[in-house]
Amino acid sequence: GQQIPIFSALGARCTVLDYSQEQCERERMVARREGYDVEVIRADMTEPLPFGDGTFDLVFHPVSNCYVERVEPIFRECFRVLKEGGRLLGGFDIGINYIFDESQTTLAHRLPFNPLRGSRAELERMVAQGEGVQFSHSLEEQLGGQLKAGFLLRDLFEDRDPEGSGLLRDFAPQYIATLAEKPAAPGPGMGK
Repeated sequence: GQQIPIFSALGARCTVLDYSQEQCERERMVARREGYDVEVIRADMTEPLPFGDGTFDLVFHPVSNCYVERVEPIFRECFRVLKEGGRLLGGFDIGINYIFDESQTTLAHRLPFNPLRGSRAELERMVAQGEGVQFSHSLEEQLGGQLKAGFLLRDLFEDRDPEGSGLLRDFAPQYIATLAEKPAAPGPGMGK
């Protein structure tokens, strides 16, 4: 949702989907303040999306998969709601953020990180600090999930956390961004 003012300024007709009622209200407030139209829908990305097949030209999926346990259904739904030739722009945590403890000096967690199946203390810490329950996902899940959904991977790049320092930022990228495309259906006589 934070990118909607930019997309709107470029002339896009935008729809925001977010699970948080508070975030949805923020989206509406910014749209009123900045004078653009946006459709805001509160929904859960882990459920079937409330849109028809082939509705959108672009789905922008920011780093949000870390808040869901299973990512493959999300990619299938993104594929479904995109038009042929539509694109999925996605940002993904590659999982390394979950290996270390808070100080980034001690290996603390095995990957994939899943607080529902691991340390109860880590789950309670996340909730107490208002981080939300988070999960790591492998590249096989993130990239393979897009490919299994039917997307063609067109490009990707690695990125680092823009804030702070420490072992992770200083020594390794923590994120990837991908550009994936829903291919056009083959025309008559073109085969599958």
